[in-house]
Amino acid sequence: MYLKIHRNPGGGDVVAVCDRELHNQVLTDEGRKVWIHESFYGNRLVDEEEVRAALDGACNINLMGERAVALAIEMGLLERSACIEIGSVPHALICRV
Repeated sequence: MYLKIHRNPGGGDVVAVCDRELHNQVLTDEGRKVWIHESFYGNRLVDEEEVRAALDGACNINLMGERAVALAIEMGLLERSACIEIGSVPHALICRV
C-alpha cells in the first residue's frame, strides 16, 4: 500500500492510504471522478505493519481500496457499511475527535 502522512502543525494530521494497484489511477462513477494521485497518497510503498502504526491513533484518515479499508475494519476503526464505493472500489474517511 502507499502511505502519506500530511503533517498539520496545529494538530489533526491526515493519514492517506491507498492500495498499490490504485496508485495514480482515475476512478469514475455516477458523475464522480477521483484521481488517486501520489501528491496525496504518497510515492512510498509500505508494508501492512507500517500502515497499522500510522492508523493507530490517527485523527484523520483517508482510505482507498479493498486492502486499505479491510485493514481499518480489522483494527476496529470502521465498519464496511460506513464506506462508499467509487466504481467498485471502497473508500472511507475517518475523523476521530
